[in-house]
Amino acid sequence: MVRNSFIVTLSCPDRPGIVHAVSGALLDAGCNIAESRQYESPETGTFFMRVTVETSASRAELEASLAPVSQAFDMKLGLYTNGEPVRTLIMCSKDGRTLNDLLFQQRTGTLPIEVPVIVSNHTELAPMAEFYGVPFVHLPVTRATKEEAEAKLLALVEEHGIELVVLARYMQILSDDLCRSLEGRAINIHHSFLPSFKGAKPYHQAHARGVKIIGATAHYVTADLDEGPIIEQEVIRVDHSKTPEQFVQLGRDVEGRTLCRAVQWHAEHRVLLDGTRTVVFG
Repeated sequence: MVRNSFIVTLSCPDRPGIVHAVSGALLDAGCNIAESRQYESPETGTFFMRVTVETSASRAELEASLAPVSQAFDMKLGLYTNGEPVRTLIMCSKDGRTLNDLLFQQRTGTLPIEVPVIVSNHTELAPMAEFYGVPFVHLPVTRATKEEAEAKLLALVEEHGIELVVLARYMQILSDDLCRSLEGRAINIHHSFLPSFKGAKPYHQAHARGVKIIGATAHYVTADLDEGPIIEQEVIRVDHSKTPEQFVQLGRDVEGRTLCRAVQWHAEHRVLLDGTRTVVFG
């Protein structure tokens, strides 16, 4: 008998009976629960749940079993095939280190993503895209062409069935309209443990201020620059003996690790939005 594996995610206003109702619907569909995590947000009164199940039922049969429960509890429900790669568009500029981290981990099977296209406002990283066998699209952006370039980007998202957009050191600010179009499905890496040093050469600013930790923050993209819901952060200790150049190198390493973890958790459907925060089921 064929066994299918699915991931069920849900969020809804918290009230008694949610787990019982969901478990009953899964049982009716012949599911065996392999993993279950849940959380109630005290700030928003929202209940969150992520369940991995194995069943001989089809996706349509499982959807039909869960539909009455979803409606009764006013749920935001997600149903995904476990292990299915998430179609991901990566955006970059000239710094290829985080791009390389993503593509290398995807190729080795660490990241459950599929990358059908890379988009850049420069051409420097085209050879890297070619090395990994991923089509590269150059979309130059100026003040005069920004609206047109973003329209072309959304067209690529539609054309390739993109589920996730990753900004891998893409050095352009997205418009508010584009941010809203990609809400909840675009991840950025910020070169600091937020709050940050803003402007040019952030690691040099940090060095000049004698900071003792540096790090990176992966977050969802919103119209509020670098203030979207945070998915993952990492910091490392530094001291007076490090040069600004060493700060940059250490920081880039942290950025790559942090972004890859955030992308992995999103692709595994472990991240649920709770207003301006995230719930991450590790």
